[in-house]
Amino acid sequence: MLTVHHLRLSQSERIVWLCEELGIDYEVKLYTRRTDNNLAPDEYKALHPMGIAPVITDGDFVLGESGAIMDWIIAQYGDRGLVPTKDHPDFADHLFFYHWANATFMTNGMMALVAGRMVQGGEMPPFVADRNAKGWGIVEKRLGEADYFGGSQLTTADIMMGFQLTTSRAMSGMGIEGMPNLQAYLKRIGERPAYQAAMAKAEPGMPPKLD
Repeated sequence: MLTVHHLRLSQSERIVWLCEELGIDYEVKLYTRRTDNNLAPDEYKALHPMGIAPVITDGDFVLGESGAIMDWIIAQYGDRGLVPTKDHPDFADHLFFYHWANATFMTNGMMALVAGRMVQGGEMPPFVADRNAKGWGIVEKRLGEADYFGGSQLTTADIMMGFQLTTSRAMSGMGIEGMPNLQAYLKRIGERPAYQAAMAKAEPGMPPKLD
């Protein structure tokens, strides 16, 4: 049985959402963050050498890293239209945002978070603030060009992007006033039955941050 080990308030929610969109048979095991340092409990850290979310198991098989997990699940269970083929007009855009989500966009956010906590007064260094602002600018621009990051329909690029746009913002308190394209996009995402089911399993009792 495929098991998604979900550390609450973490990017492993992506994998729960993917499984719901695919309609596959799986189970979710929830882990709560420690109260002393807000990190993963020892039980979660023991699952994988990195000790961070996400992690899946399938029998004796163990795999970490969001993109690797998503690629593995797609290879095992099929994509159900969530991955454009190489001759599809959306293929390049899908590829860009699928990889940009973690390689740049989420990295910018983590850099801003750490810098804000380390610098006296909580002000980000100019180059960090600039990179972060450029990232959110790309998000708003893209969603004015297409309904989804991957193009005309939802793809795994959207599932990769979702955490930073929703749960991560809930933790940081960032608002999206003045970003009407993103607001409309999150409304579309929030209306998806698979997303609703995923968040009910991943974060029970916590409404998704969609505004």
